[in-house]
Amino acid sequence: MKLLIFLFLLLMSCVSLQVFNAKTAELISHHQVEINQSFPKEGWVEEDPREIMQSVHECIERTCEKLCKLNIDVSNIKAVGVTNQRETTLVWDKDTGEPLYNAIGESVSISIFGFLHRFWLDLRTQSTVERLINKHKTGLPISTYFSAVKLRWLLDNVDEVHEAFLSQRAMFGTVDSWIIWCLTGGKNGGVHCTDVSNASRTMLFNIHTMDWDPELCRYVCGCIHSSMTVYTSYLICQCLGDQSAALVGQMCFNEGQAKNTYGTGCFLLRNTGTKPVISDHGLLTTVAYKLGKDEPACYALEGSVAIAGAVVRWLKDNMGMVQSSSEIEKLAAAVGTSYGCYFVPAFSGLYAPYWEPSARGIICGLTQFTNRNHLAFAALEAVCFQTREILDAMNQDSGVPLTQLKVDGGMTSNRLLMQLQADILCIPVVRPTMSETTALGVAMAAGAAEGVGVWSLSPGQLPHVTSERYEPQINPEGKTVRVKSLQWDHMTYMTQDIQQIIEHRAGWPRVLVNVMQHYVI
Repeated sequence: MKLLIFLFLLLMSCVSLQVFNAKTAELISHHQVEINQSFPKEGWVEEDPREIMQSVHECIERTCEKLCKLNIDVSNIKAVGVTNQRETTLVWDKDTGEPLYNAIGESVSISIFGFLHRFWLDLRTQSTVERLINKHKTGLPISTYFSAVKLRWLLDNVDEVHEAFLSQRAMFGTVDSWIIWCLTGGKNGGVHCTDVSNASRTMLFNIHTMDWDPELCRYVCGCIHSSMTVYTSYLICQCLGDQSAALVGQMCFNEGQAKNTYGTGCFLLRNTGTKPVISDHGLLTTVAYKLGKDEPACYALEGSVAIAGAVVRWLKDNMGMVQSSSEIEKLAAAVGTSYGCYFVPAFSGLYAPYWEPSARGIICGLTQFTNRNHLAFAALEAVCFQTREILDAMNQDSGVPLTQLKVDGGMTSNRLLMQLQADILCIPVVRPTMSETTALGVAMAAGAAEGVGVWSLSPGQLPHVTSERYEPQINPEGKTVRVKSLQWDHMTYMTQDIQQIIEHRAGWPRVLVNVMQHYVI
């Protein structure tokens, strides 16, 4: 009899359900449904919560059908796990069970950045502002990226949300909370909860007390459970934010181990053990996981890159350079260099370590010789250089340089990108051949949950996953690495000065020349 782990992978653009064999870590079956996204304003990403649940139910039905065709009894499913993008925010009515607005996604919303400043300046005294801005409570900077500001916007701008809040009917949560509440009964006794890895991304959660902070949270929130609380009636025994799940799936259980996930953006997490490390270099401190009610929480330093795989999509959809994303590797490989061209894709501002929402993208170093092959190479280099900036910050915060980087995500199938990353970081890059690392992580934790016990997370009993290793092929002390890294740093800072050009449109040639001269190497 096969012992199966049944899990939901909830991404911003799709719902995926995957079934793993708890003995071999083999992916048995899966089904995925794309979700429609709406973009009501620049920088806003929204989805219909009802469509999310419809997609969940469709995934359940289709996956069960596939299991039956494989002659696998669905009663062999021993645990259900949920993993999700962490900052997506929802509010719904607990009496009717209906969402009160669309789910607001992770994208940095430039158009509400001014509101962010007005919110803190209008509604908080100066002393309170200073306390809230202090990262030592939440591990996070005040940013539109996190859930609290989105929730405040909903309360102030959506009448239905405000009215439900006043009548104590409003329920707030990240997308995992919405899914679990619906699957465990909804308005008829559904469980309103989240786990610590998601809670720590709301900007309402104290990562030291492991509870909602009374100063930050003036309303009733769902109870917080450890990452492995078991709901025996429903088999939902595990919930992890997607990046935490990837950290577990990469088996980064030891302090100092790190992984980078290359998707639409990049998310680099480094395990810091049972004590939170507050960054002095622009990184986030987050709760990685808490694997059991009586187990200590494990923390991580995190650096987020807004644009990674999205830059390839931009070259395809906006610029028409390629017909498919896979062509980028061929174009870049044909020249093997950017020929002095630098591409900083700050389409949504800059995330870590700068946290500058007003930054704008820039392409520099163009000559008459530059062609689309060089631009393709520069786009891949951009992903690698952004990762290096985060890794450099992590090394400074921890005081111990990373010796290898584990990687996962869709972009890691690009072998040229992986080799470039190893060369630019000057350390080995290790990619598992099993591509579903995030799903594997939440499956492992679900199977190891108290009361389930079909999977062990003990060091000697972890599943073996084969991997591919990319070694640096250039001298880390060589002039090429140092000069290109220095040039990239200058270009990144230049994106933050582009606002000068926007504000002085009449004299933009003079301002642009001044900015360029300032960054000449």
